[in-house]
Amino acid sequence: MDRLRAIFELRDMLRQMERDVGLEDLSPAEKDVFQAAHRLTLAPGQLVQSDQIRSHPLVQGIAQATFHRALRSLLDLGFLERPEGARAKHYVVRTDLLHDH
Repeated sequence: MDRLRAIFELRDMLRQMERDVGLEDLSPAEKDVFQAAHRLTLAPGQLVQSDQIRSHPLVQGIAQATFHRALRSLLDLGFLERPEGARAKHYVVRTDLLHDH
């Protein structure tokens, strides 16, 4: 199998998996912000700060305005939540979308 075929098959599998979990309609920036937030949480309910997400390598190249739009969109869509009683700029990845363990 040539390298391009392998890459294209992986991309097809990734797109199918994103469809299966409801990520297919997210923009690339939203996917990167969400993935960064998810990577920064080790346990369900763990808070992650916007500054932590912003400094993650996946989102460092995203313009500031685009980053904030993506955060707002992820909140509106329910992928991220603002925990009750937490300070501003603190988020929780929706627990049913977190790690499989």
